[in-house]
Amino acid sequence: MNTTAHNLTDYEQEYAAFKIEVPEYYNFGYDVIDQWAEKDRNKLAMIWVGQNGEEKKFSFLDLLNYSNQAANLLIKSGISKGDHVFLMLPRVPEWWFFSIALIKLGAVQCPAPAMLTAQDILVRLNAGKFKMVITDHENAHKIDEVEEQCPALSVKLVIDSERDGWISYQQQCKSKLALSHHMVKTASPVRTRAADPMCIFFTSGTNKHPKMVLQDYSYPLGHQVTARFWHDLKSTDLHYTVADTGWAKSSWGLYYGQWIEGACVFVLDMRGKFKAEEILPLMEKYEVTTFCAPPTIYRMLVLSDLSKFDFRKLRHCCAAGEPMFNDTVRLWHEGTGLDIYEAYGQTETVCMIANFPCLEYRPGSMGKACPGWRIELHDDDGRPVQTGVEGRLAVKMKPRPVGLFVKYLNNPESNSTAFVNDYYYTGDKAWQDEDGYFWFTGRIDDIIKSSGYRIGPSEVEQAMMDHPAVHEVAAVAAPDPLRGSKVKAYVVLNPGYEPRESLVKELQKHVKTITAPYKYPREIEFVNSMPKTASGKIKRNLLRQHAETGDSCWLG
Repeated sequence: MNTTAHNLTDYEQEYAAFKIEVPEYYNFGYDVIDQWAEKDRNKLAMIWVGQNGEEKKFSFLDLLNYSNQAANLLIKSGISKGDHVFLMLPRVPEWWFFSIALIKLGAVQCPAPAMLTAQDILVRLNAGKFKMVITDHENAHKIDEVEEQCPALSVKLVIDSERDGWISYQQQCKSKLALSHHMVKTASPVRTRAADPMCIFFTSGTNKHPKMVLQDYSYPLGHQVTARFWHDLKSTDLHYTVADTGWAKSSWGLYYGQWIEGACVFVLDMRGKFKAEEILPLMEKYEVTTFCAPPTIYRMLVLSDLSKFDFRKLRHCCAAGEPMFNDTVRLWHEGTGLDIYEAYGQTETVCMIANFPCLEYRPGSMGKACPGWRIELHDDDGRPVQTGVEGRLAVKMKPRPVGLFVKYLNNPESNSTAFVNDYYYTGDKAWQDEDGYFWFTGRIDDIIKSSGYRIGPSEVEQAMMDHPAVHEVAAVAAPDPLRGSKVKAYVVLNPGYEPRESLVKELQKHVKTITAPYKYPREIEFVNSMPKTASGKIKRNLLRQHAETGDSCWLG
């Protein structure tokens, strides 16, 4: 638990001096949740709002009791230290109860989005050799469909119903003989080393089979940087991150760092299609003070009349996941009076690079390296590039930053590519200006090579987003007999604009006026929507496939 935290006020001083001390033994459940409960039994940890507007509030003491209750049920179900457990729940309080319980028991948990198909689940359960699945009634049938093909799976728990062959959390809670509702303590606290395996994340990339990212028990400590410095959190804040429990972003914004800092998190149990009109009134009602969302969400929010809402309590806004476009930044500022502070990180890390309130605000930039992270840009041979020159993002591992993943499980090929000569290579490219700010240019695989030029898709996309007709855009490489490849842009139009040849020419001319002429999209295709991963990232591999072959595997 952190009781002497201070926010970032002098970047250079903090960057030079900052260090996270990792003890030999560490357990977020006991060392943070239970410690806050002991320090202040009434301290609020979470405000949860359900699909129908129902509200629940949980103190740290509540989290202590409910997680102990869940831990006792897990022990009764045969779960112990080191067991792999697949946790597939929507944004319901039970997700946190069982996640904290698994941490207390020293188990290895894997958060998974509830939107996974049965085939997705089959691949993941066997890849991670999961012994137990925890899910809800709505998704339990998917597990039943594939159970016989998963030899390691032996325990199934459903939180909200009774089902043949499943342990019912709901029923167990009703039975005082089986499980006390509140004050039962775990049989004997499990001691976990900081280096013990704690969590597996499946990457949200576009590969056929996502990689398994292993984090250890020190991982929560790394998110102090995320919450304290980037989110600028204080113990009196109410923080809202728009993130699904199935992805690492929830760990960034609804869990570890926020509770280490003693802040309260706001959770909205959204299901189905995102609706901006649901979020804005709740942010006003509950007086959210700090807010984080992917750029896609901000683009939807600024389509609303922001002037209708009272955002006087909102003081700090953040975004990550993809580059933020200037028009969205401008509209958000006009509606709220606040800037959007961008940052960079991965499923494999905590926040690595960020814009901080104490620094000059530079929209479009990823910001500067976070305290505790030494970031360099390298050429293809591993040599540092000069200022202003694009390079591969490389993380120095001596000393190893807290929050950097341990390895890709069962994937020596990916490990050998990512970890080279005491550096971790993120697979992304960027350039750095003279003041130390990093500017994202794209995934290495996304770089478009045309007539000898190397073109970052984000540069093209940023230029196109400055045109009022463009709501969303993705640029990829398409075959070209003369140039080898050419830039092709897929465009979703704003309301009031119609696909037409004259608009294609207008957009091409527009890009030429903003960036180098060789970067303009020589082909533009208007689509109704973009193919996206479950975490909201554009599936560029499908766009590339469509651009190369015309394959109808996806048509917006």
